[in-house]
Amino acid sequence: MKKLRWAMDSGGFWELDLSTPITLNGQARSVPGEPLPLGLSRGSRLSRCQQIDFFQRFMAMPFVPSFSPNTGFFLQRVLSLPIGESWSTMLLGQLNVQKFVSSLRKNKTKHLPDSSWLQSIGRNFIQKSFYALGFSSELSLTPDDTLLISFDAYGDEKMPQKKAVLHHKFPRHNLAMEAAWPGLFVDGNGSYWDVPFSLALDLASTALDSGASYHLFFNNCAGSPKQYEGQHSDELPPAALLPGFTAKGVASLKKNIDLWRSEASMLKMVQPYDIFLSNPHISASWILGENCNVGAVFSAYLGDNSMKGQRSCSLQGLKDFDLRIQGANSAVSVDSFASASLTAQHGNFQRLFLDLTRVHTRFDFPSGSKLLSGITSVAYSLYNSQEPKVEALQAICPRASLCFQQQIIGPFSFRVDSEIAIDLKKDWCLSVKNPVFAIEHALQVLWSAKAVAWYSPMQREFMVELRFFET
Repeated sequence: MKKLRWAMDSGGFWELDLSTPITLNGQARSVPGEPLPLGLSRGSRLSRCQQIDFFQRFMAMPFVPSFSPNTGFFLQRVLSLPIGESWSTMLLGQLNVQKFVSSLRKNKTKHLPDSSWLQSIGRNFIQKSFYALGFSSELSLTPDDTLLISFDAYGDEKMPQKKAVLHHKFPRHNLAMEAAWPGLFVDGNGSYWDVPFSLALDLASTALDSGASYHLFFNNCAGSPKQYEGQHSDELPPAALLPGFTAKGVASLKKNIDLWRSEASMLKMVQPYDIFLSNPHISASWILGENCNVGAVFSAYLGDNSMKGQRSCSLQGLKDFDLRIQGANSAVSVDSFASASLTAQHGNFQRLFLDLTRVHTRFDFPSGSKLLSGITSVAYSLYNSQEPKVEALQAICPRASLCFQQQIIGPFSFRVDSEIAIDLKKDWCLSVKNPVFAIEHALQVLWSAKAVAWYSPMQREFMVELRFFET
């Protein structure tokens, strides 16, 4: 099975899929060029059908629950139809429990005889508006090529969603080509957008513990984007989703260092609940480590979405260090980025109680030109014995995030991921932003896999997922 990873392990500078229960396939793509709100985004992943099939087969879960404000509370179940060793097909069924119960209450009459009450329940069960059906087929064309085709239909007359994804493995590279109609995207504010048709190509070098790597992304959108059904706001669609072509490239380096690693022996004959969380340590990363990046970002826009190139990351009244070219119907920009992180872990995750405490902090500098503009302005003000501008000081402040994980009992642990917003214009500069709470159940027999139940207060979404640690 393909491996998964947390958003915290992605570095925060690349477009990753976001887990969401509002669609049957359980994911949405990020808007090109806009970082996702910290939460539950990830790179390569198991399909939603594969996750639910695992829960049914190995965790005795007849139904997998989810919740979103757009669709309510619902249950999902999968029927696996293996065709051969290299070809599998799955059917995903979804029942909207919240709508079903609301309909029963609306139609309930206290004086109805029992037979009429049972007939009322039967009539509700056959209403197609309470159901959704997803078809997913995965075919291994060669040992290095996999084709995934999915079709999702909704009984409430919502537009069906179709997707085709081709994965190919090159030596030390991974290639993914995806076509979706309509395509679901999520922007940095957490708003969902439907694009009538999107075509994407993603080429990435294989991740290494240290050294250089790169990532190339090409995306083409067609049709007018609109907000996902159930959302009502006055937001304008992101420019990158307007009809046109977007290209982005990332070149980066990676470096990790252990500040301290425990040499104490582990308990004998006791397997850790998670093999990758079994060694107390303190480690730092910079340039590009587990969550650290530095390098060059190249972006190009052709078509209506080229207006995105008009956005400047320079500050008002500060020197502009941007490198960008703006044409009549195109835009090209080059920038740099950097981040650093610190991870500390106590415990081996072997004992029954409180044997794992893990804290991970990351500081991102998304725009090197904006950072340089801020530093230059602050240095100029100090040199002339002037008070630095608040905008310049704000530009120097990094985008911070915090992850805290604590074992509760046995394989169960509590985890919270949150951004730490820094706003120098407020009396209290630090604030918690976009927290995501999760309960993890480590699947000991799989070394480093977990069943995760998470809740996002910002999105008001709840989901149960299967994840693997990506090495």
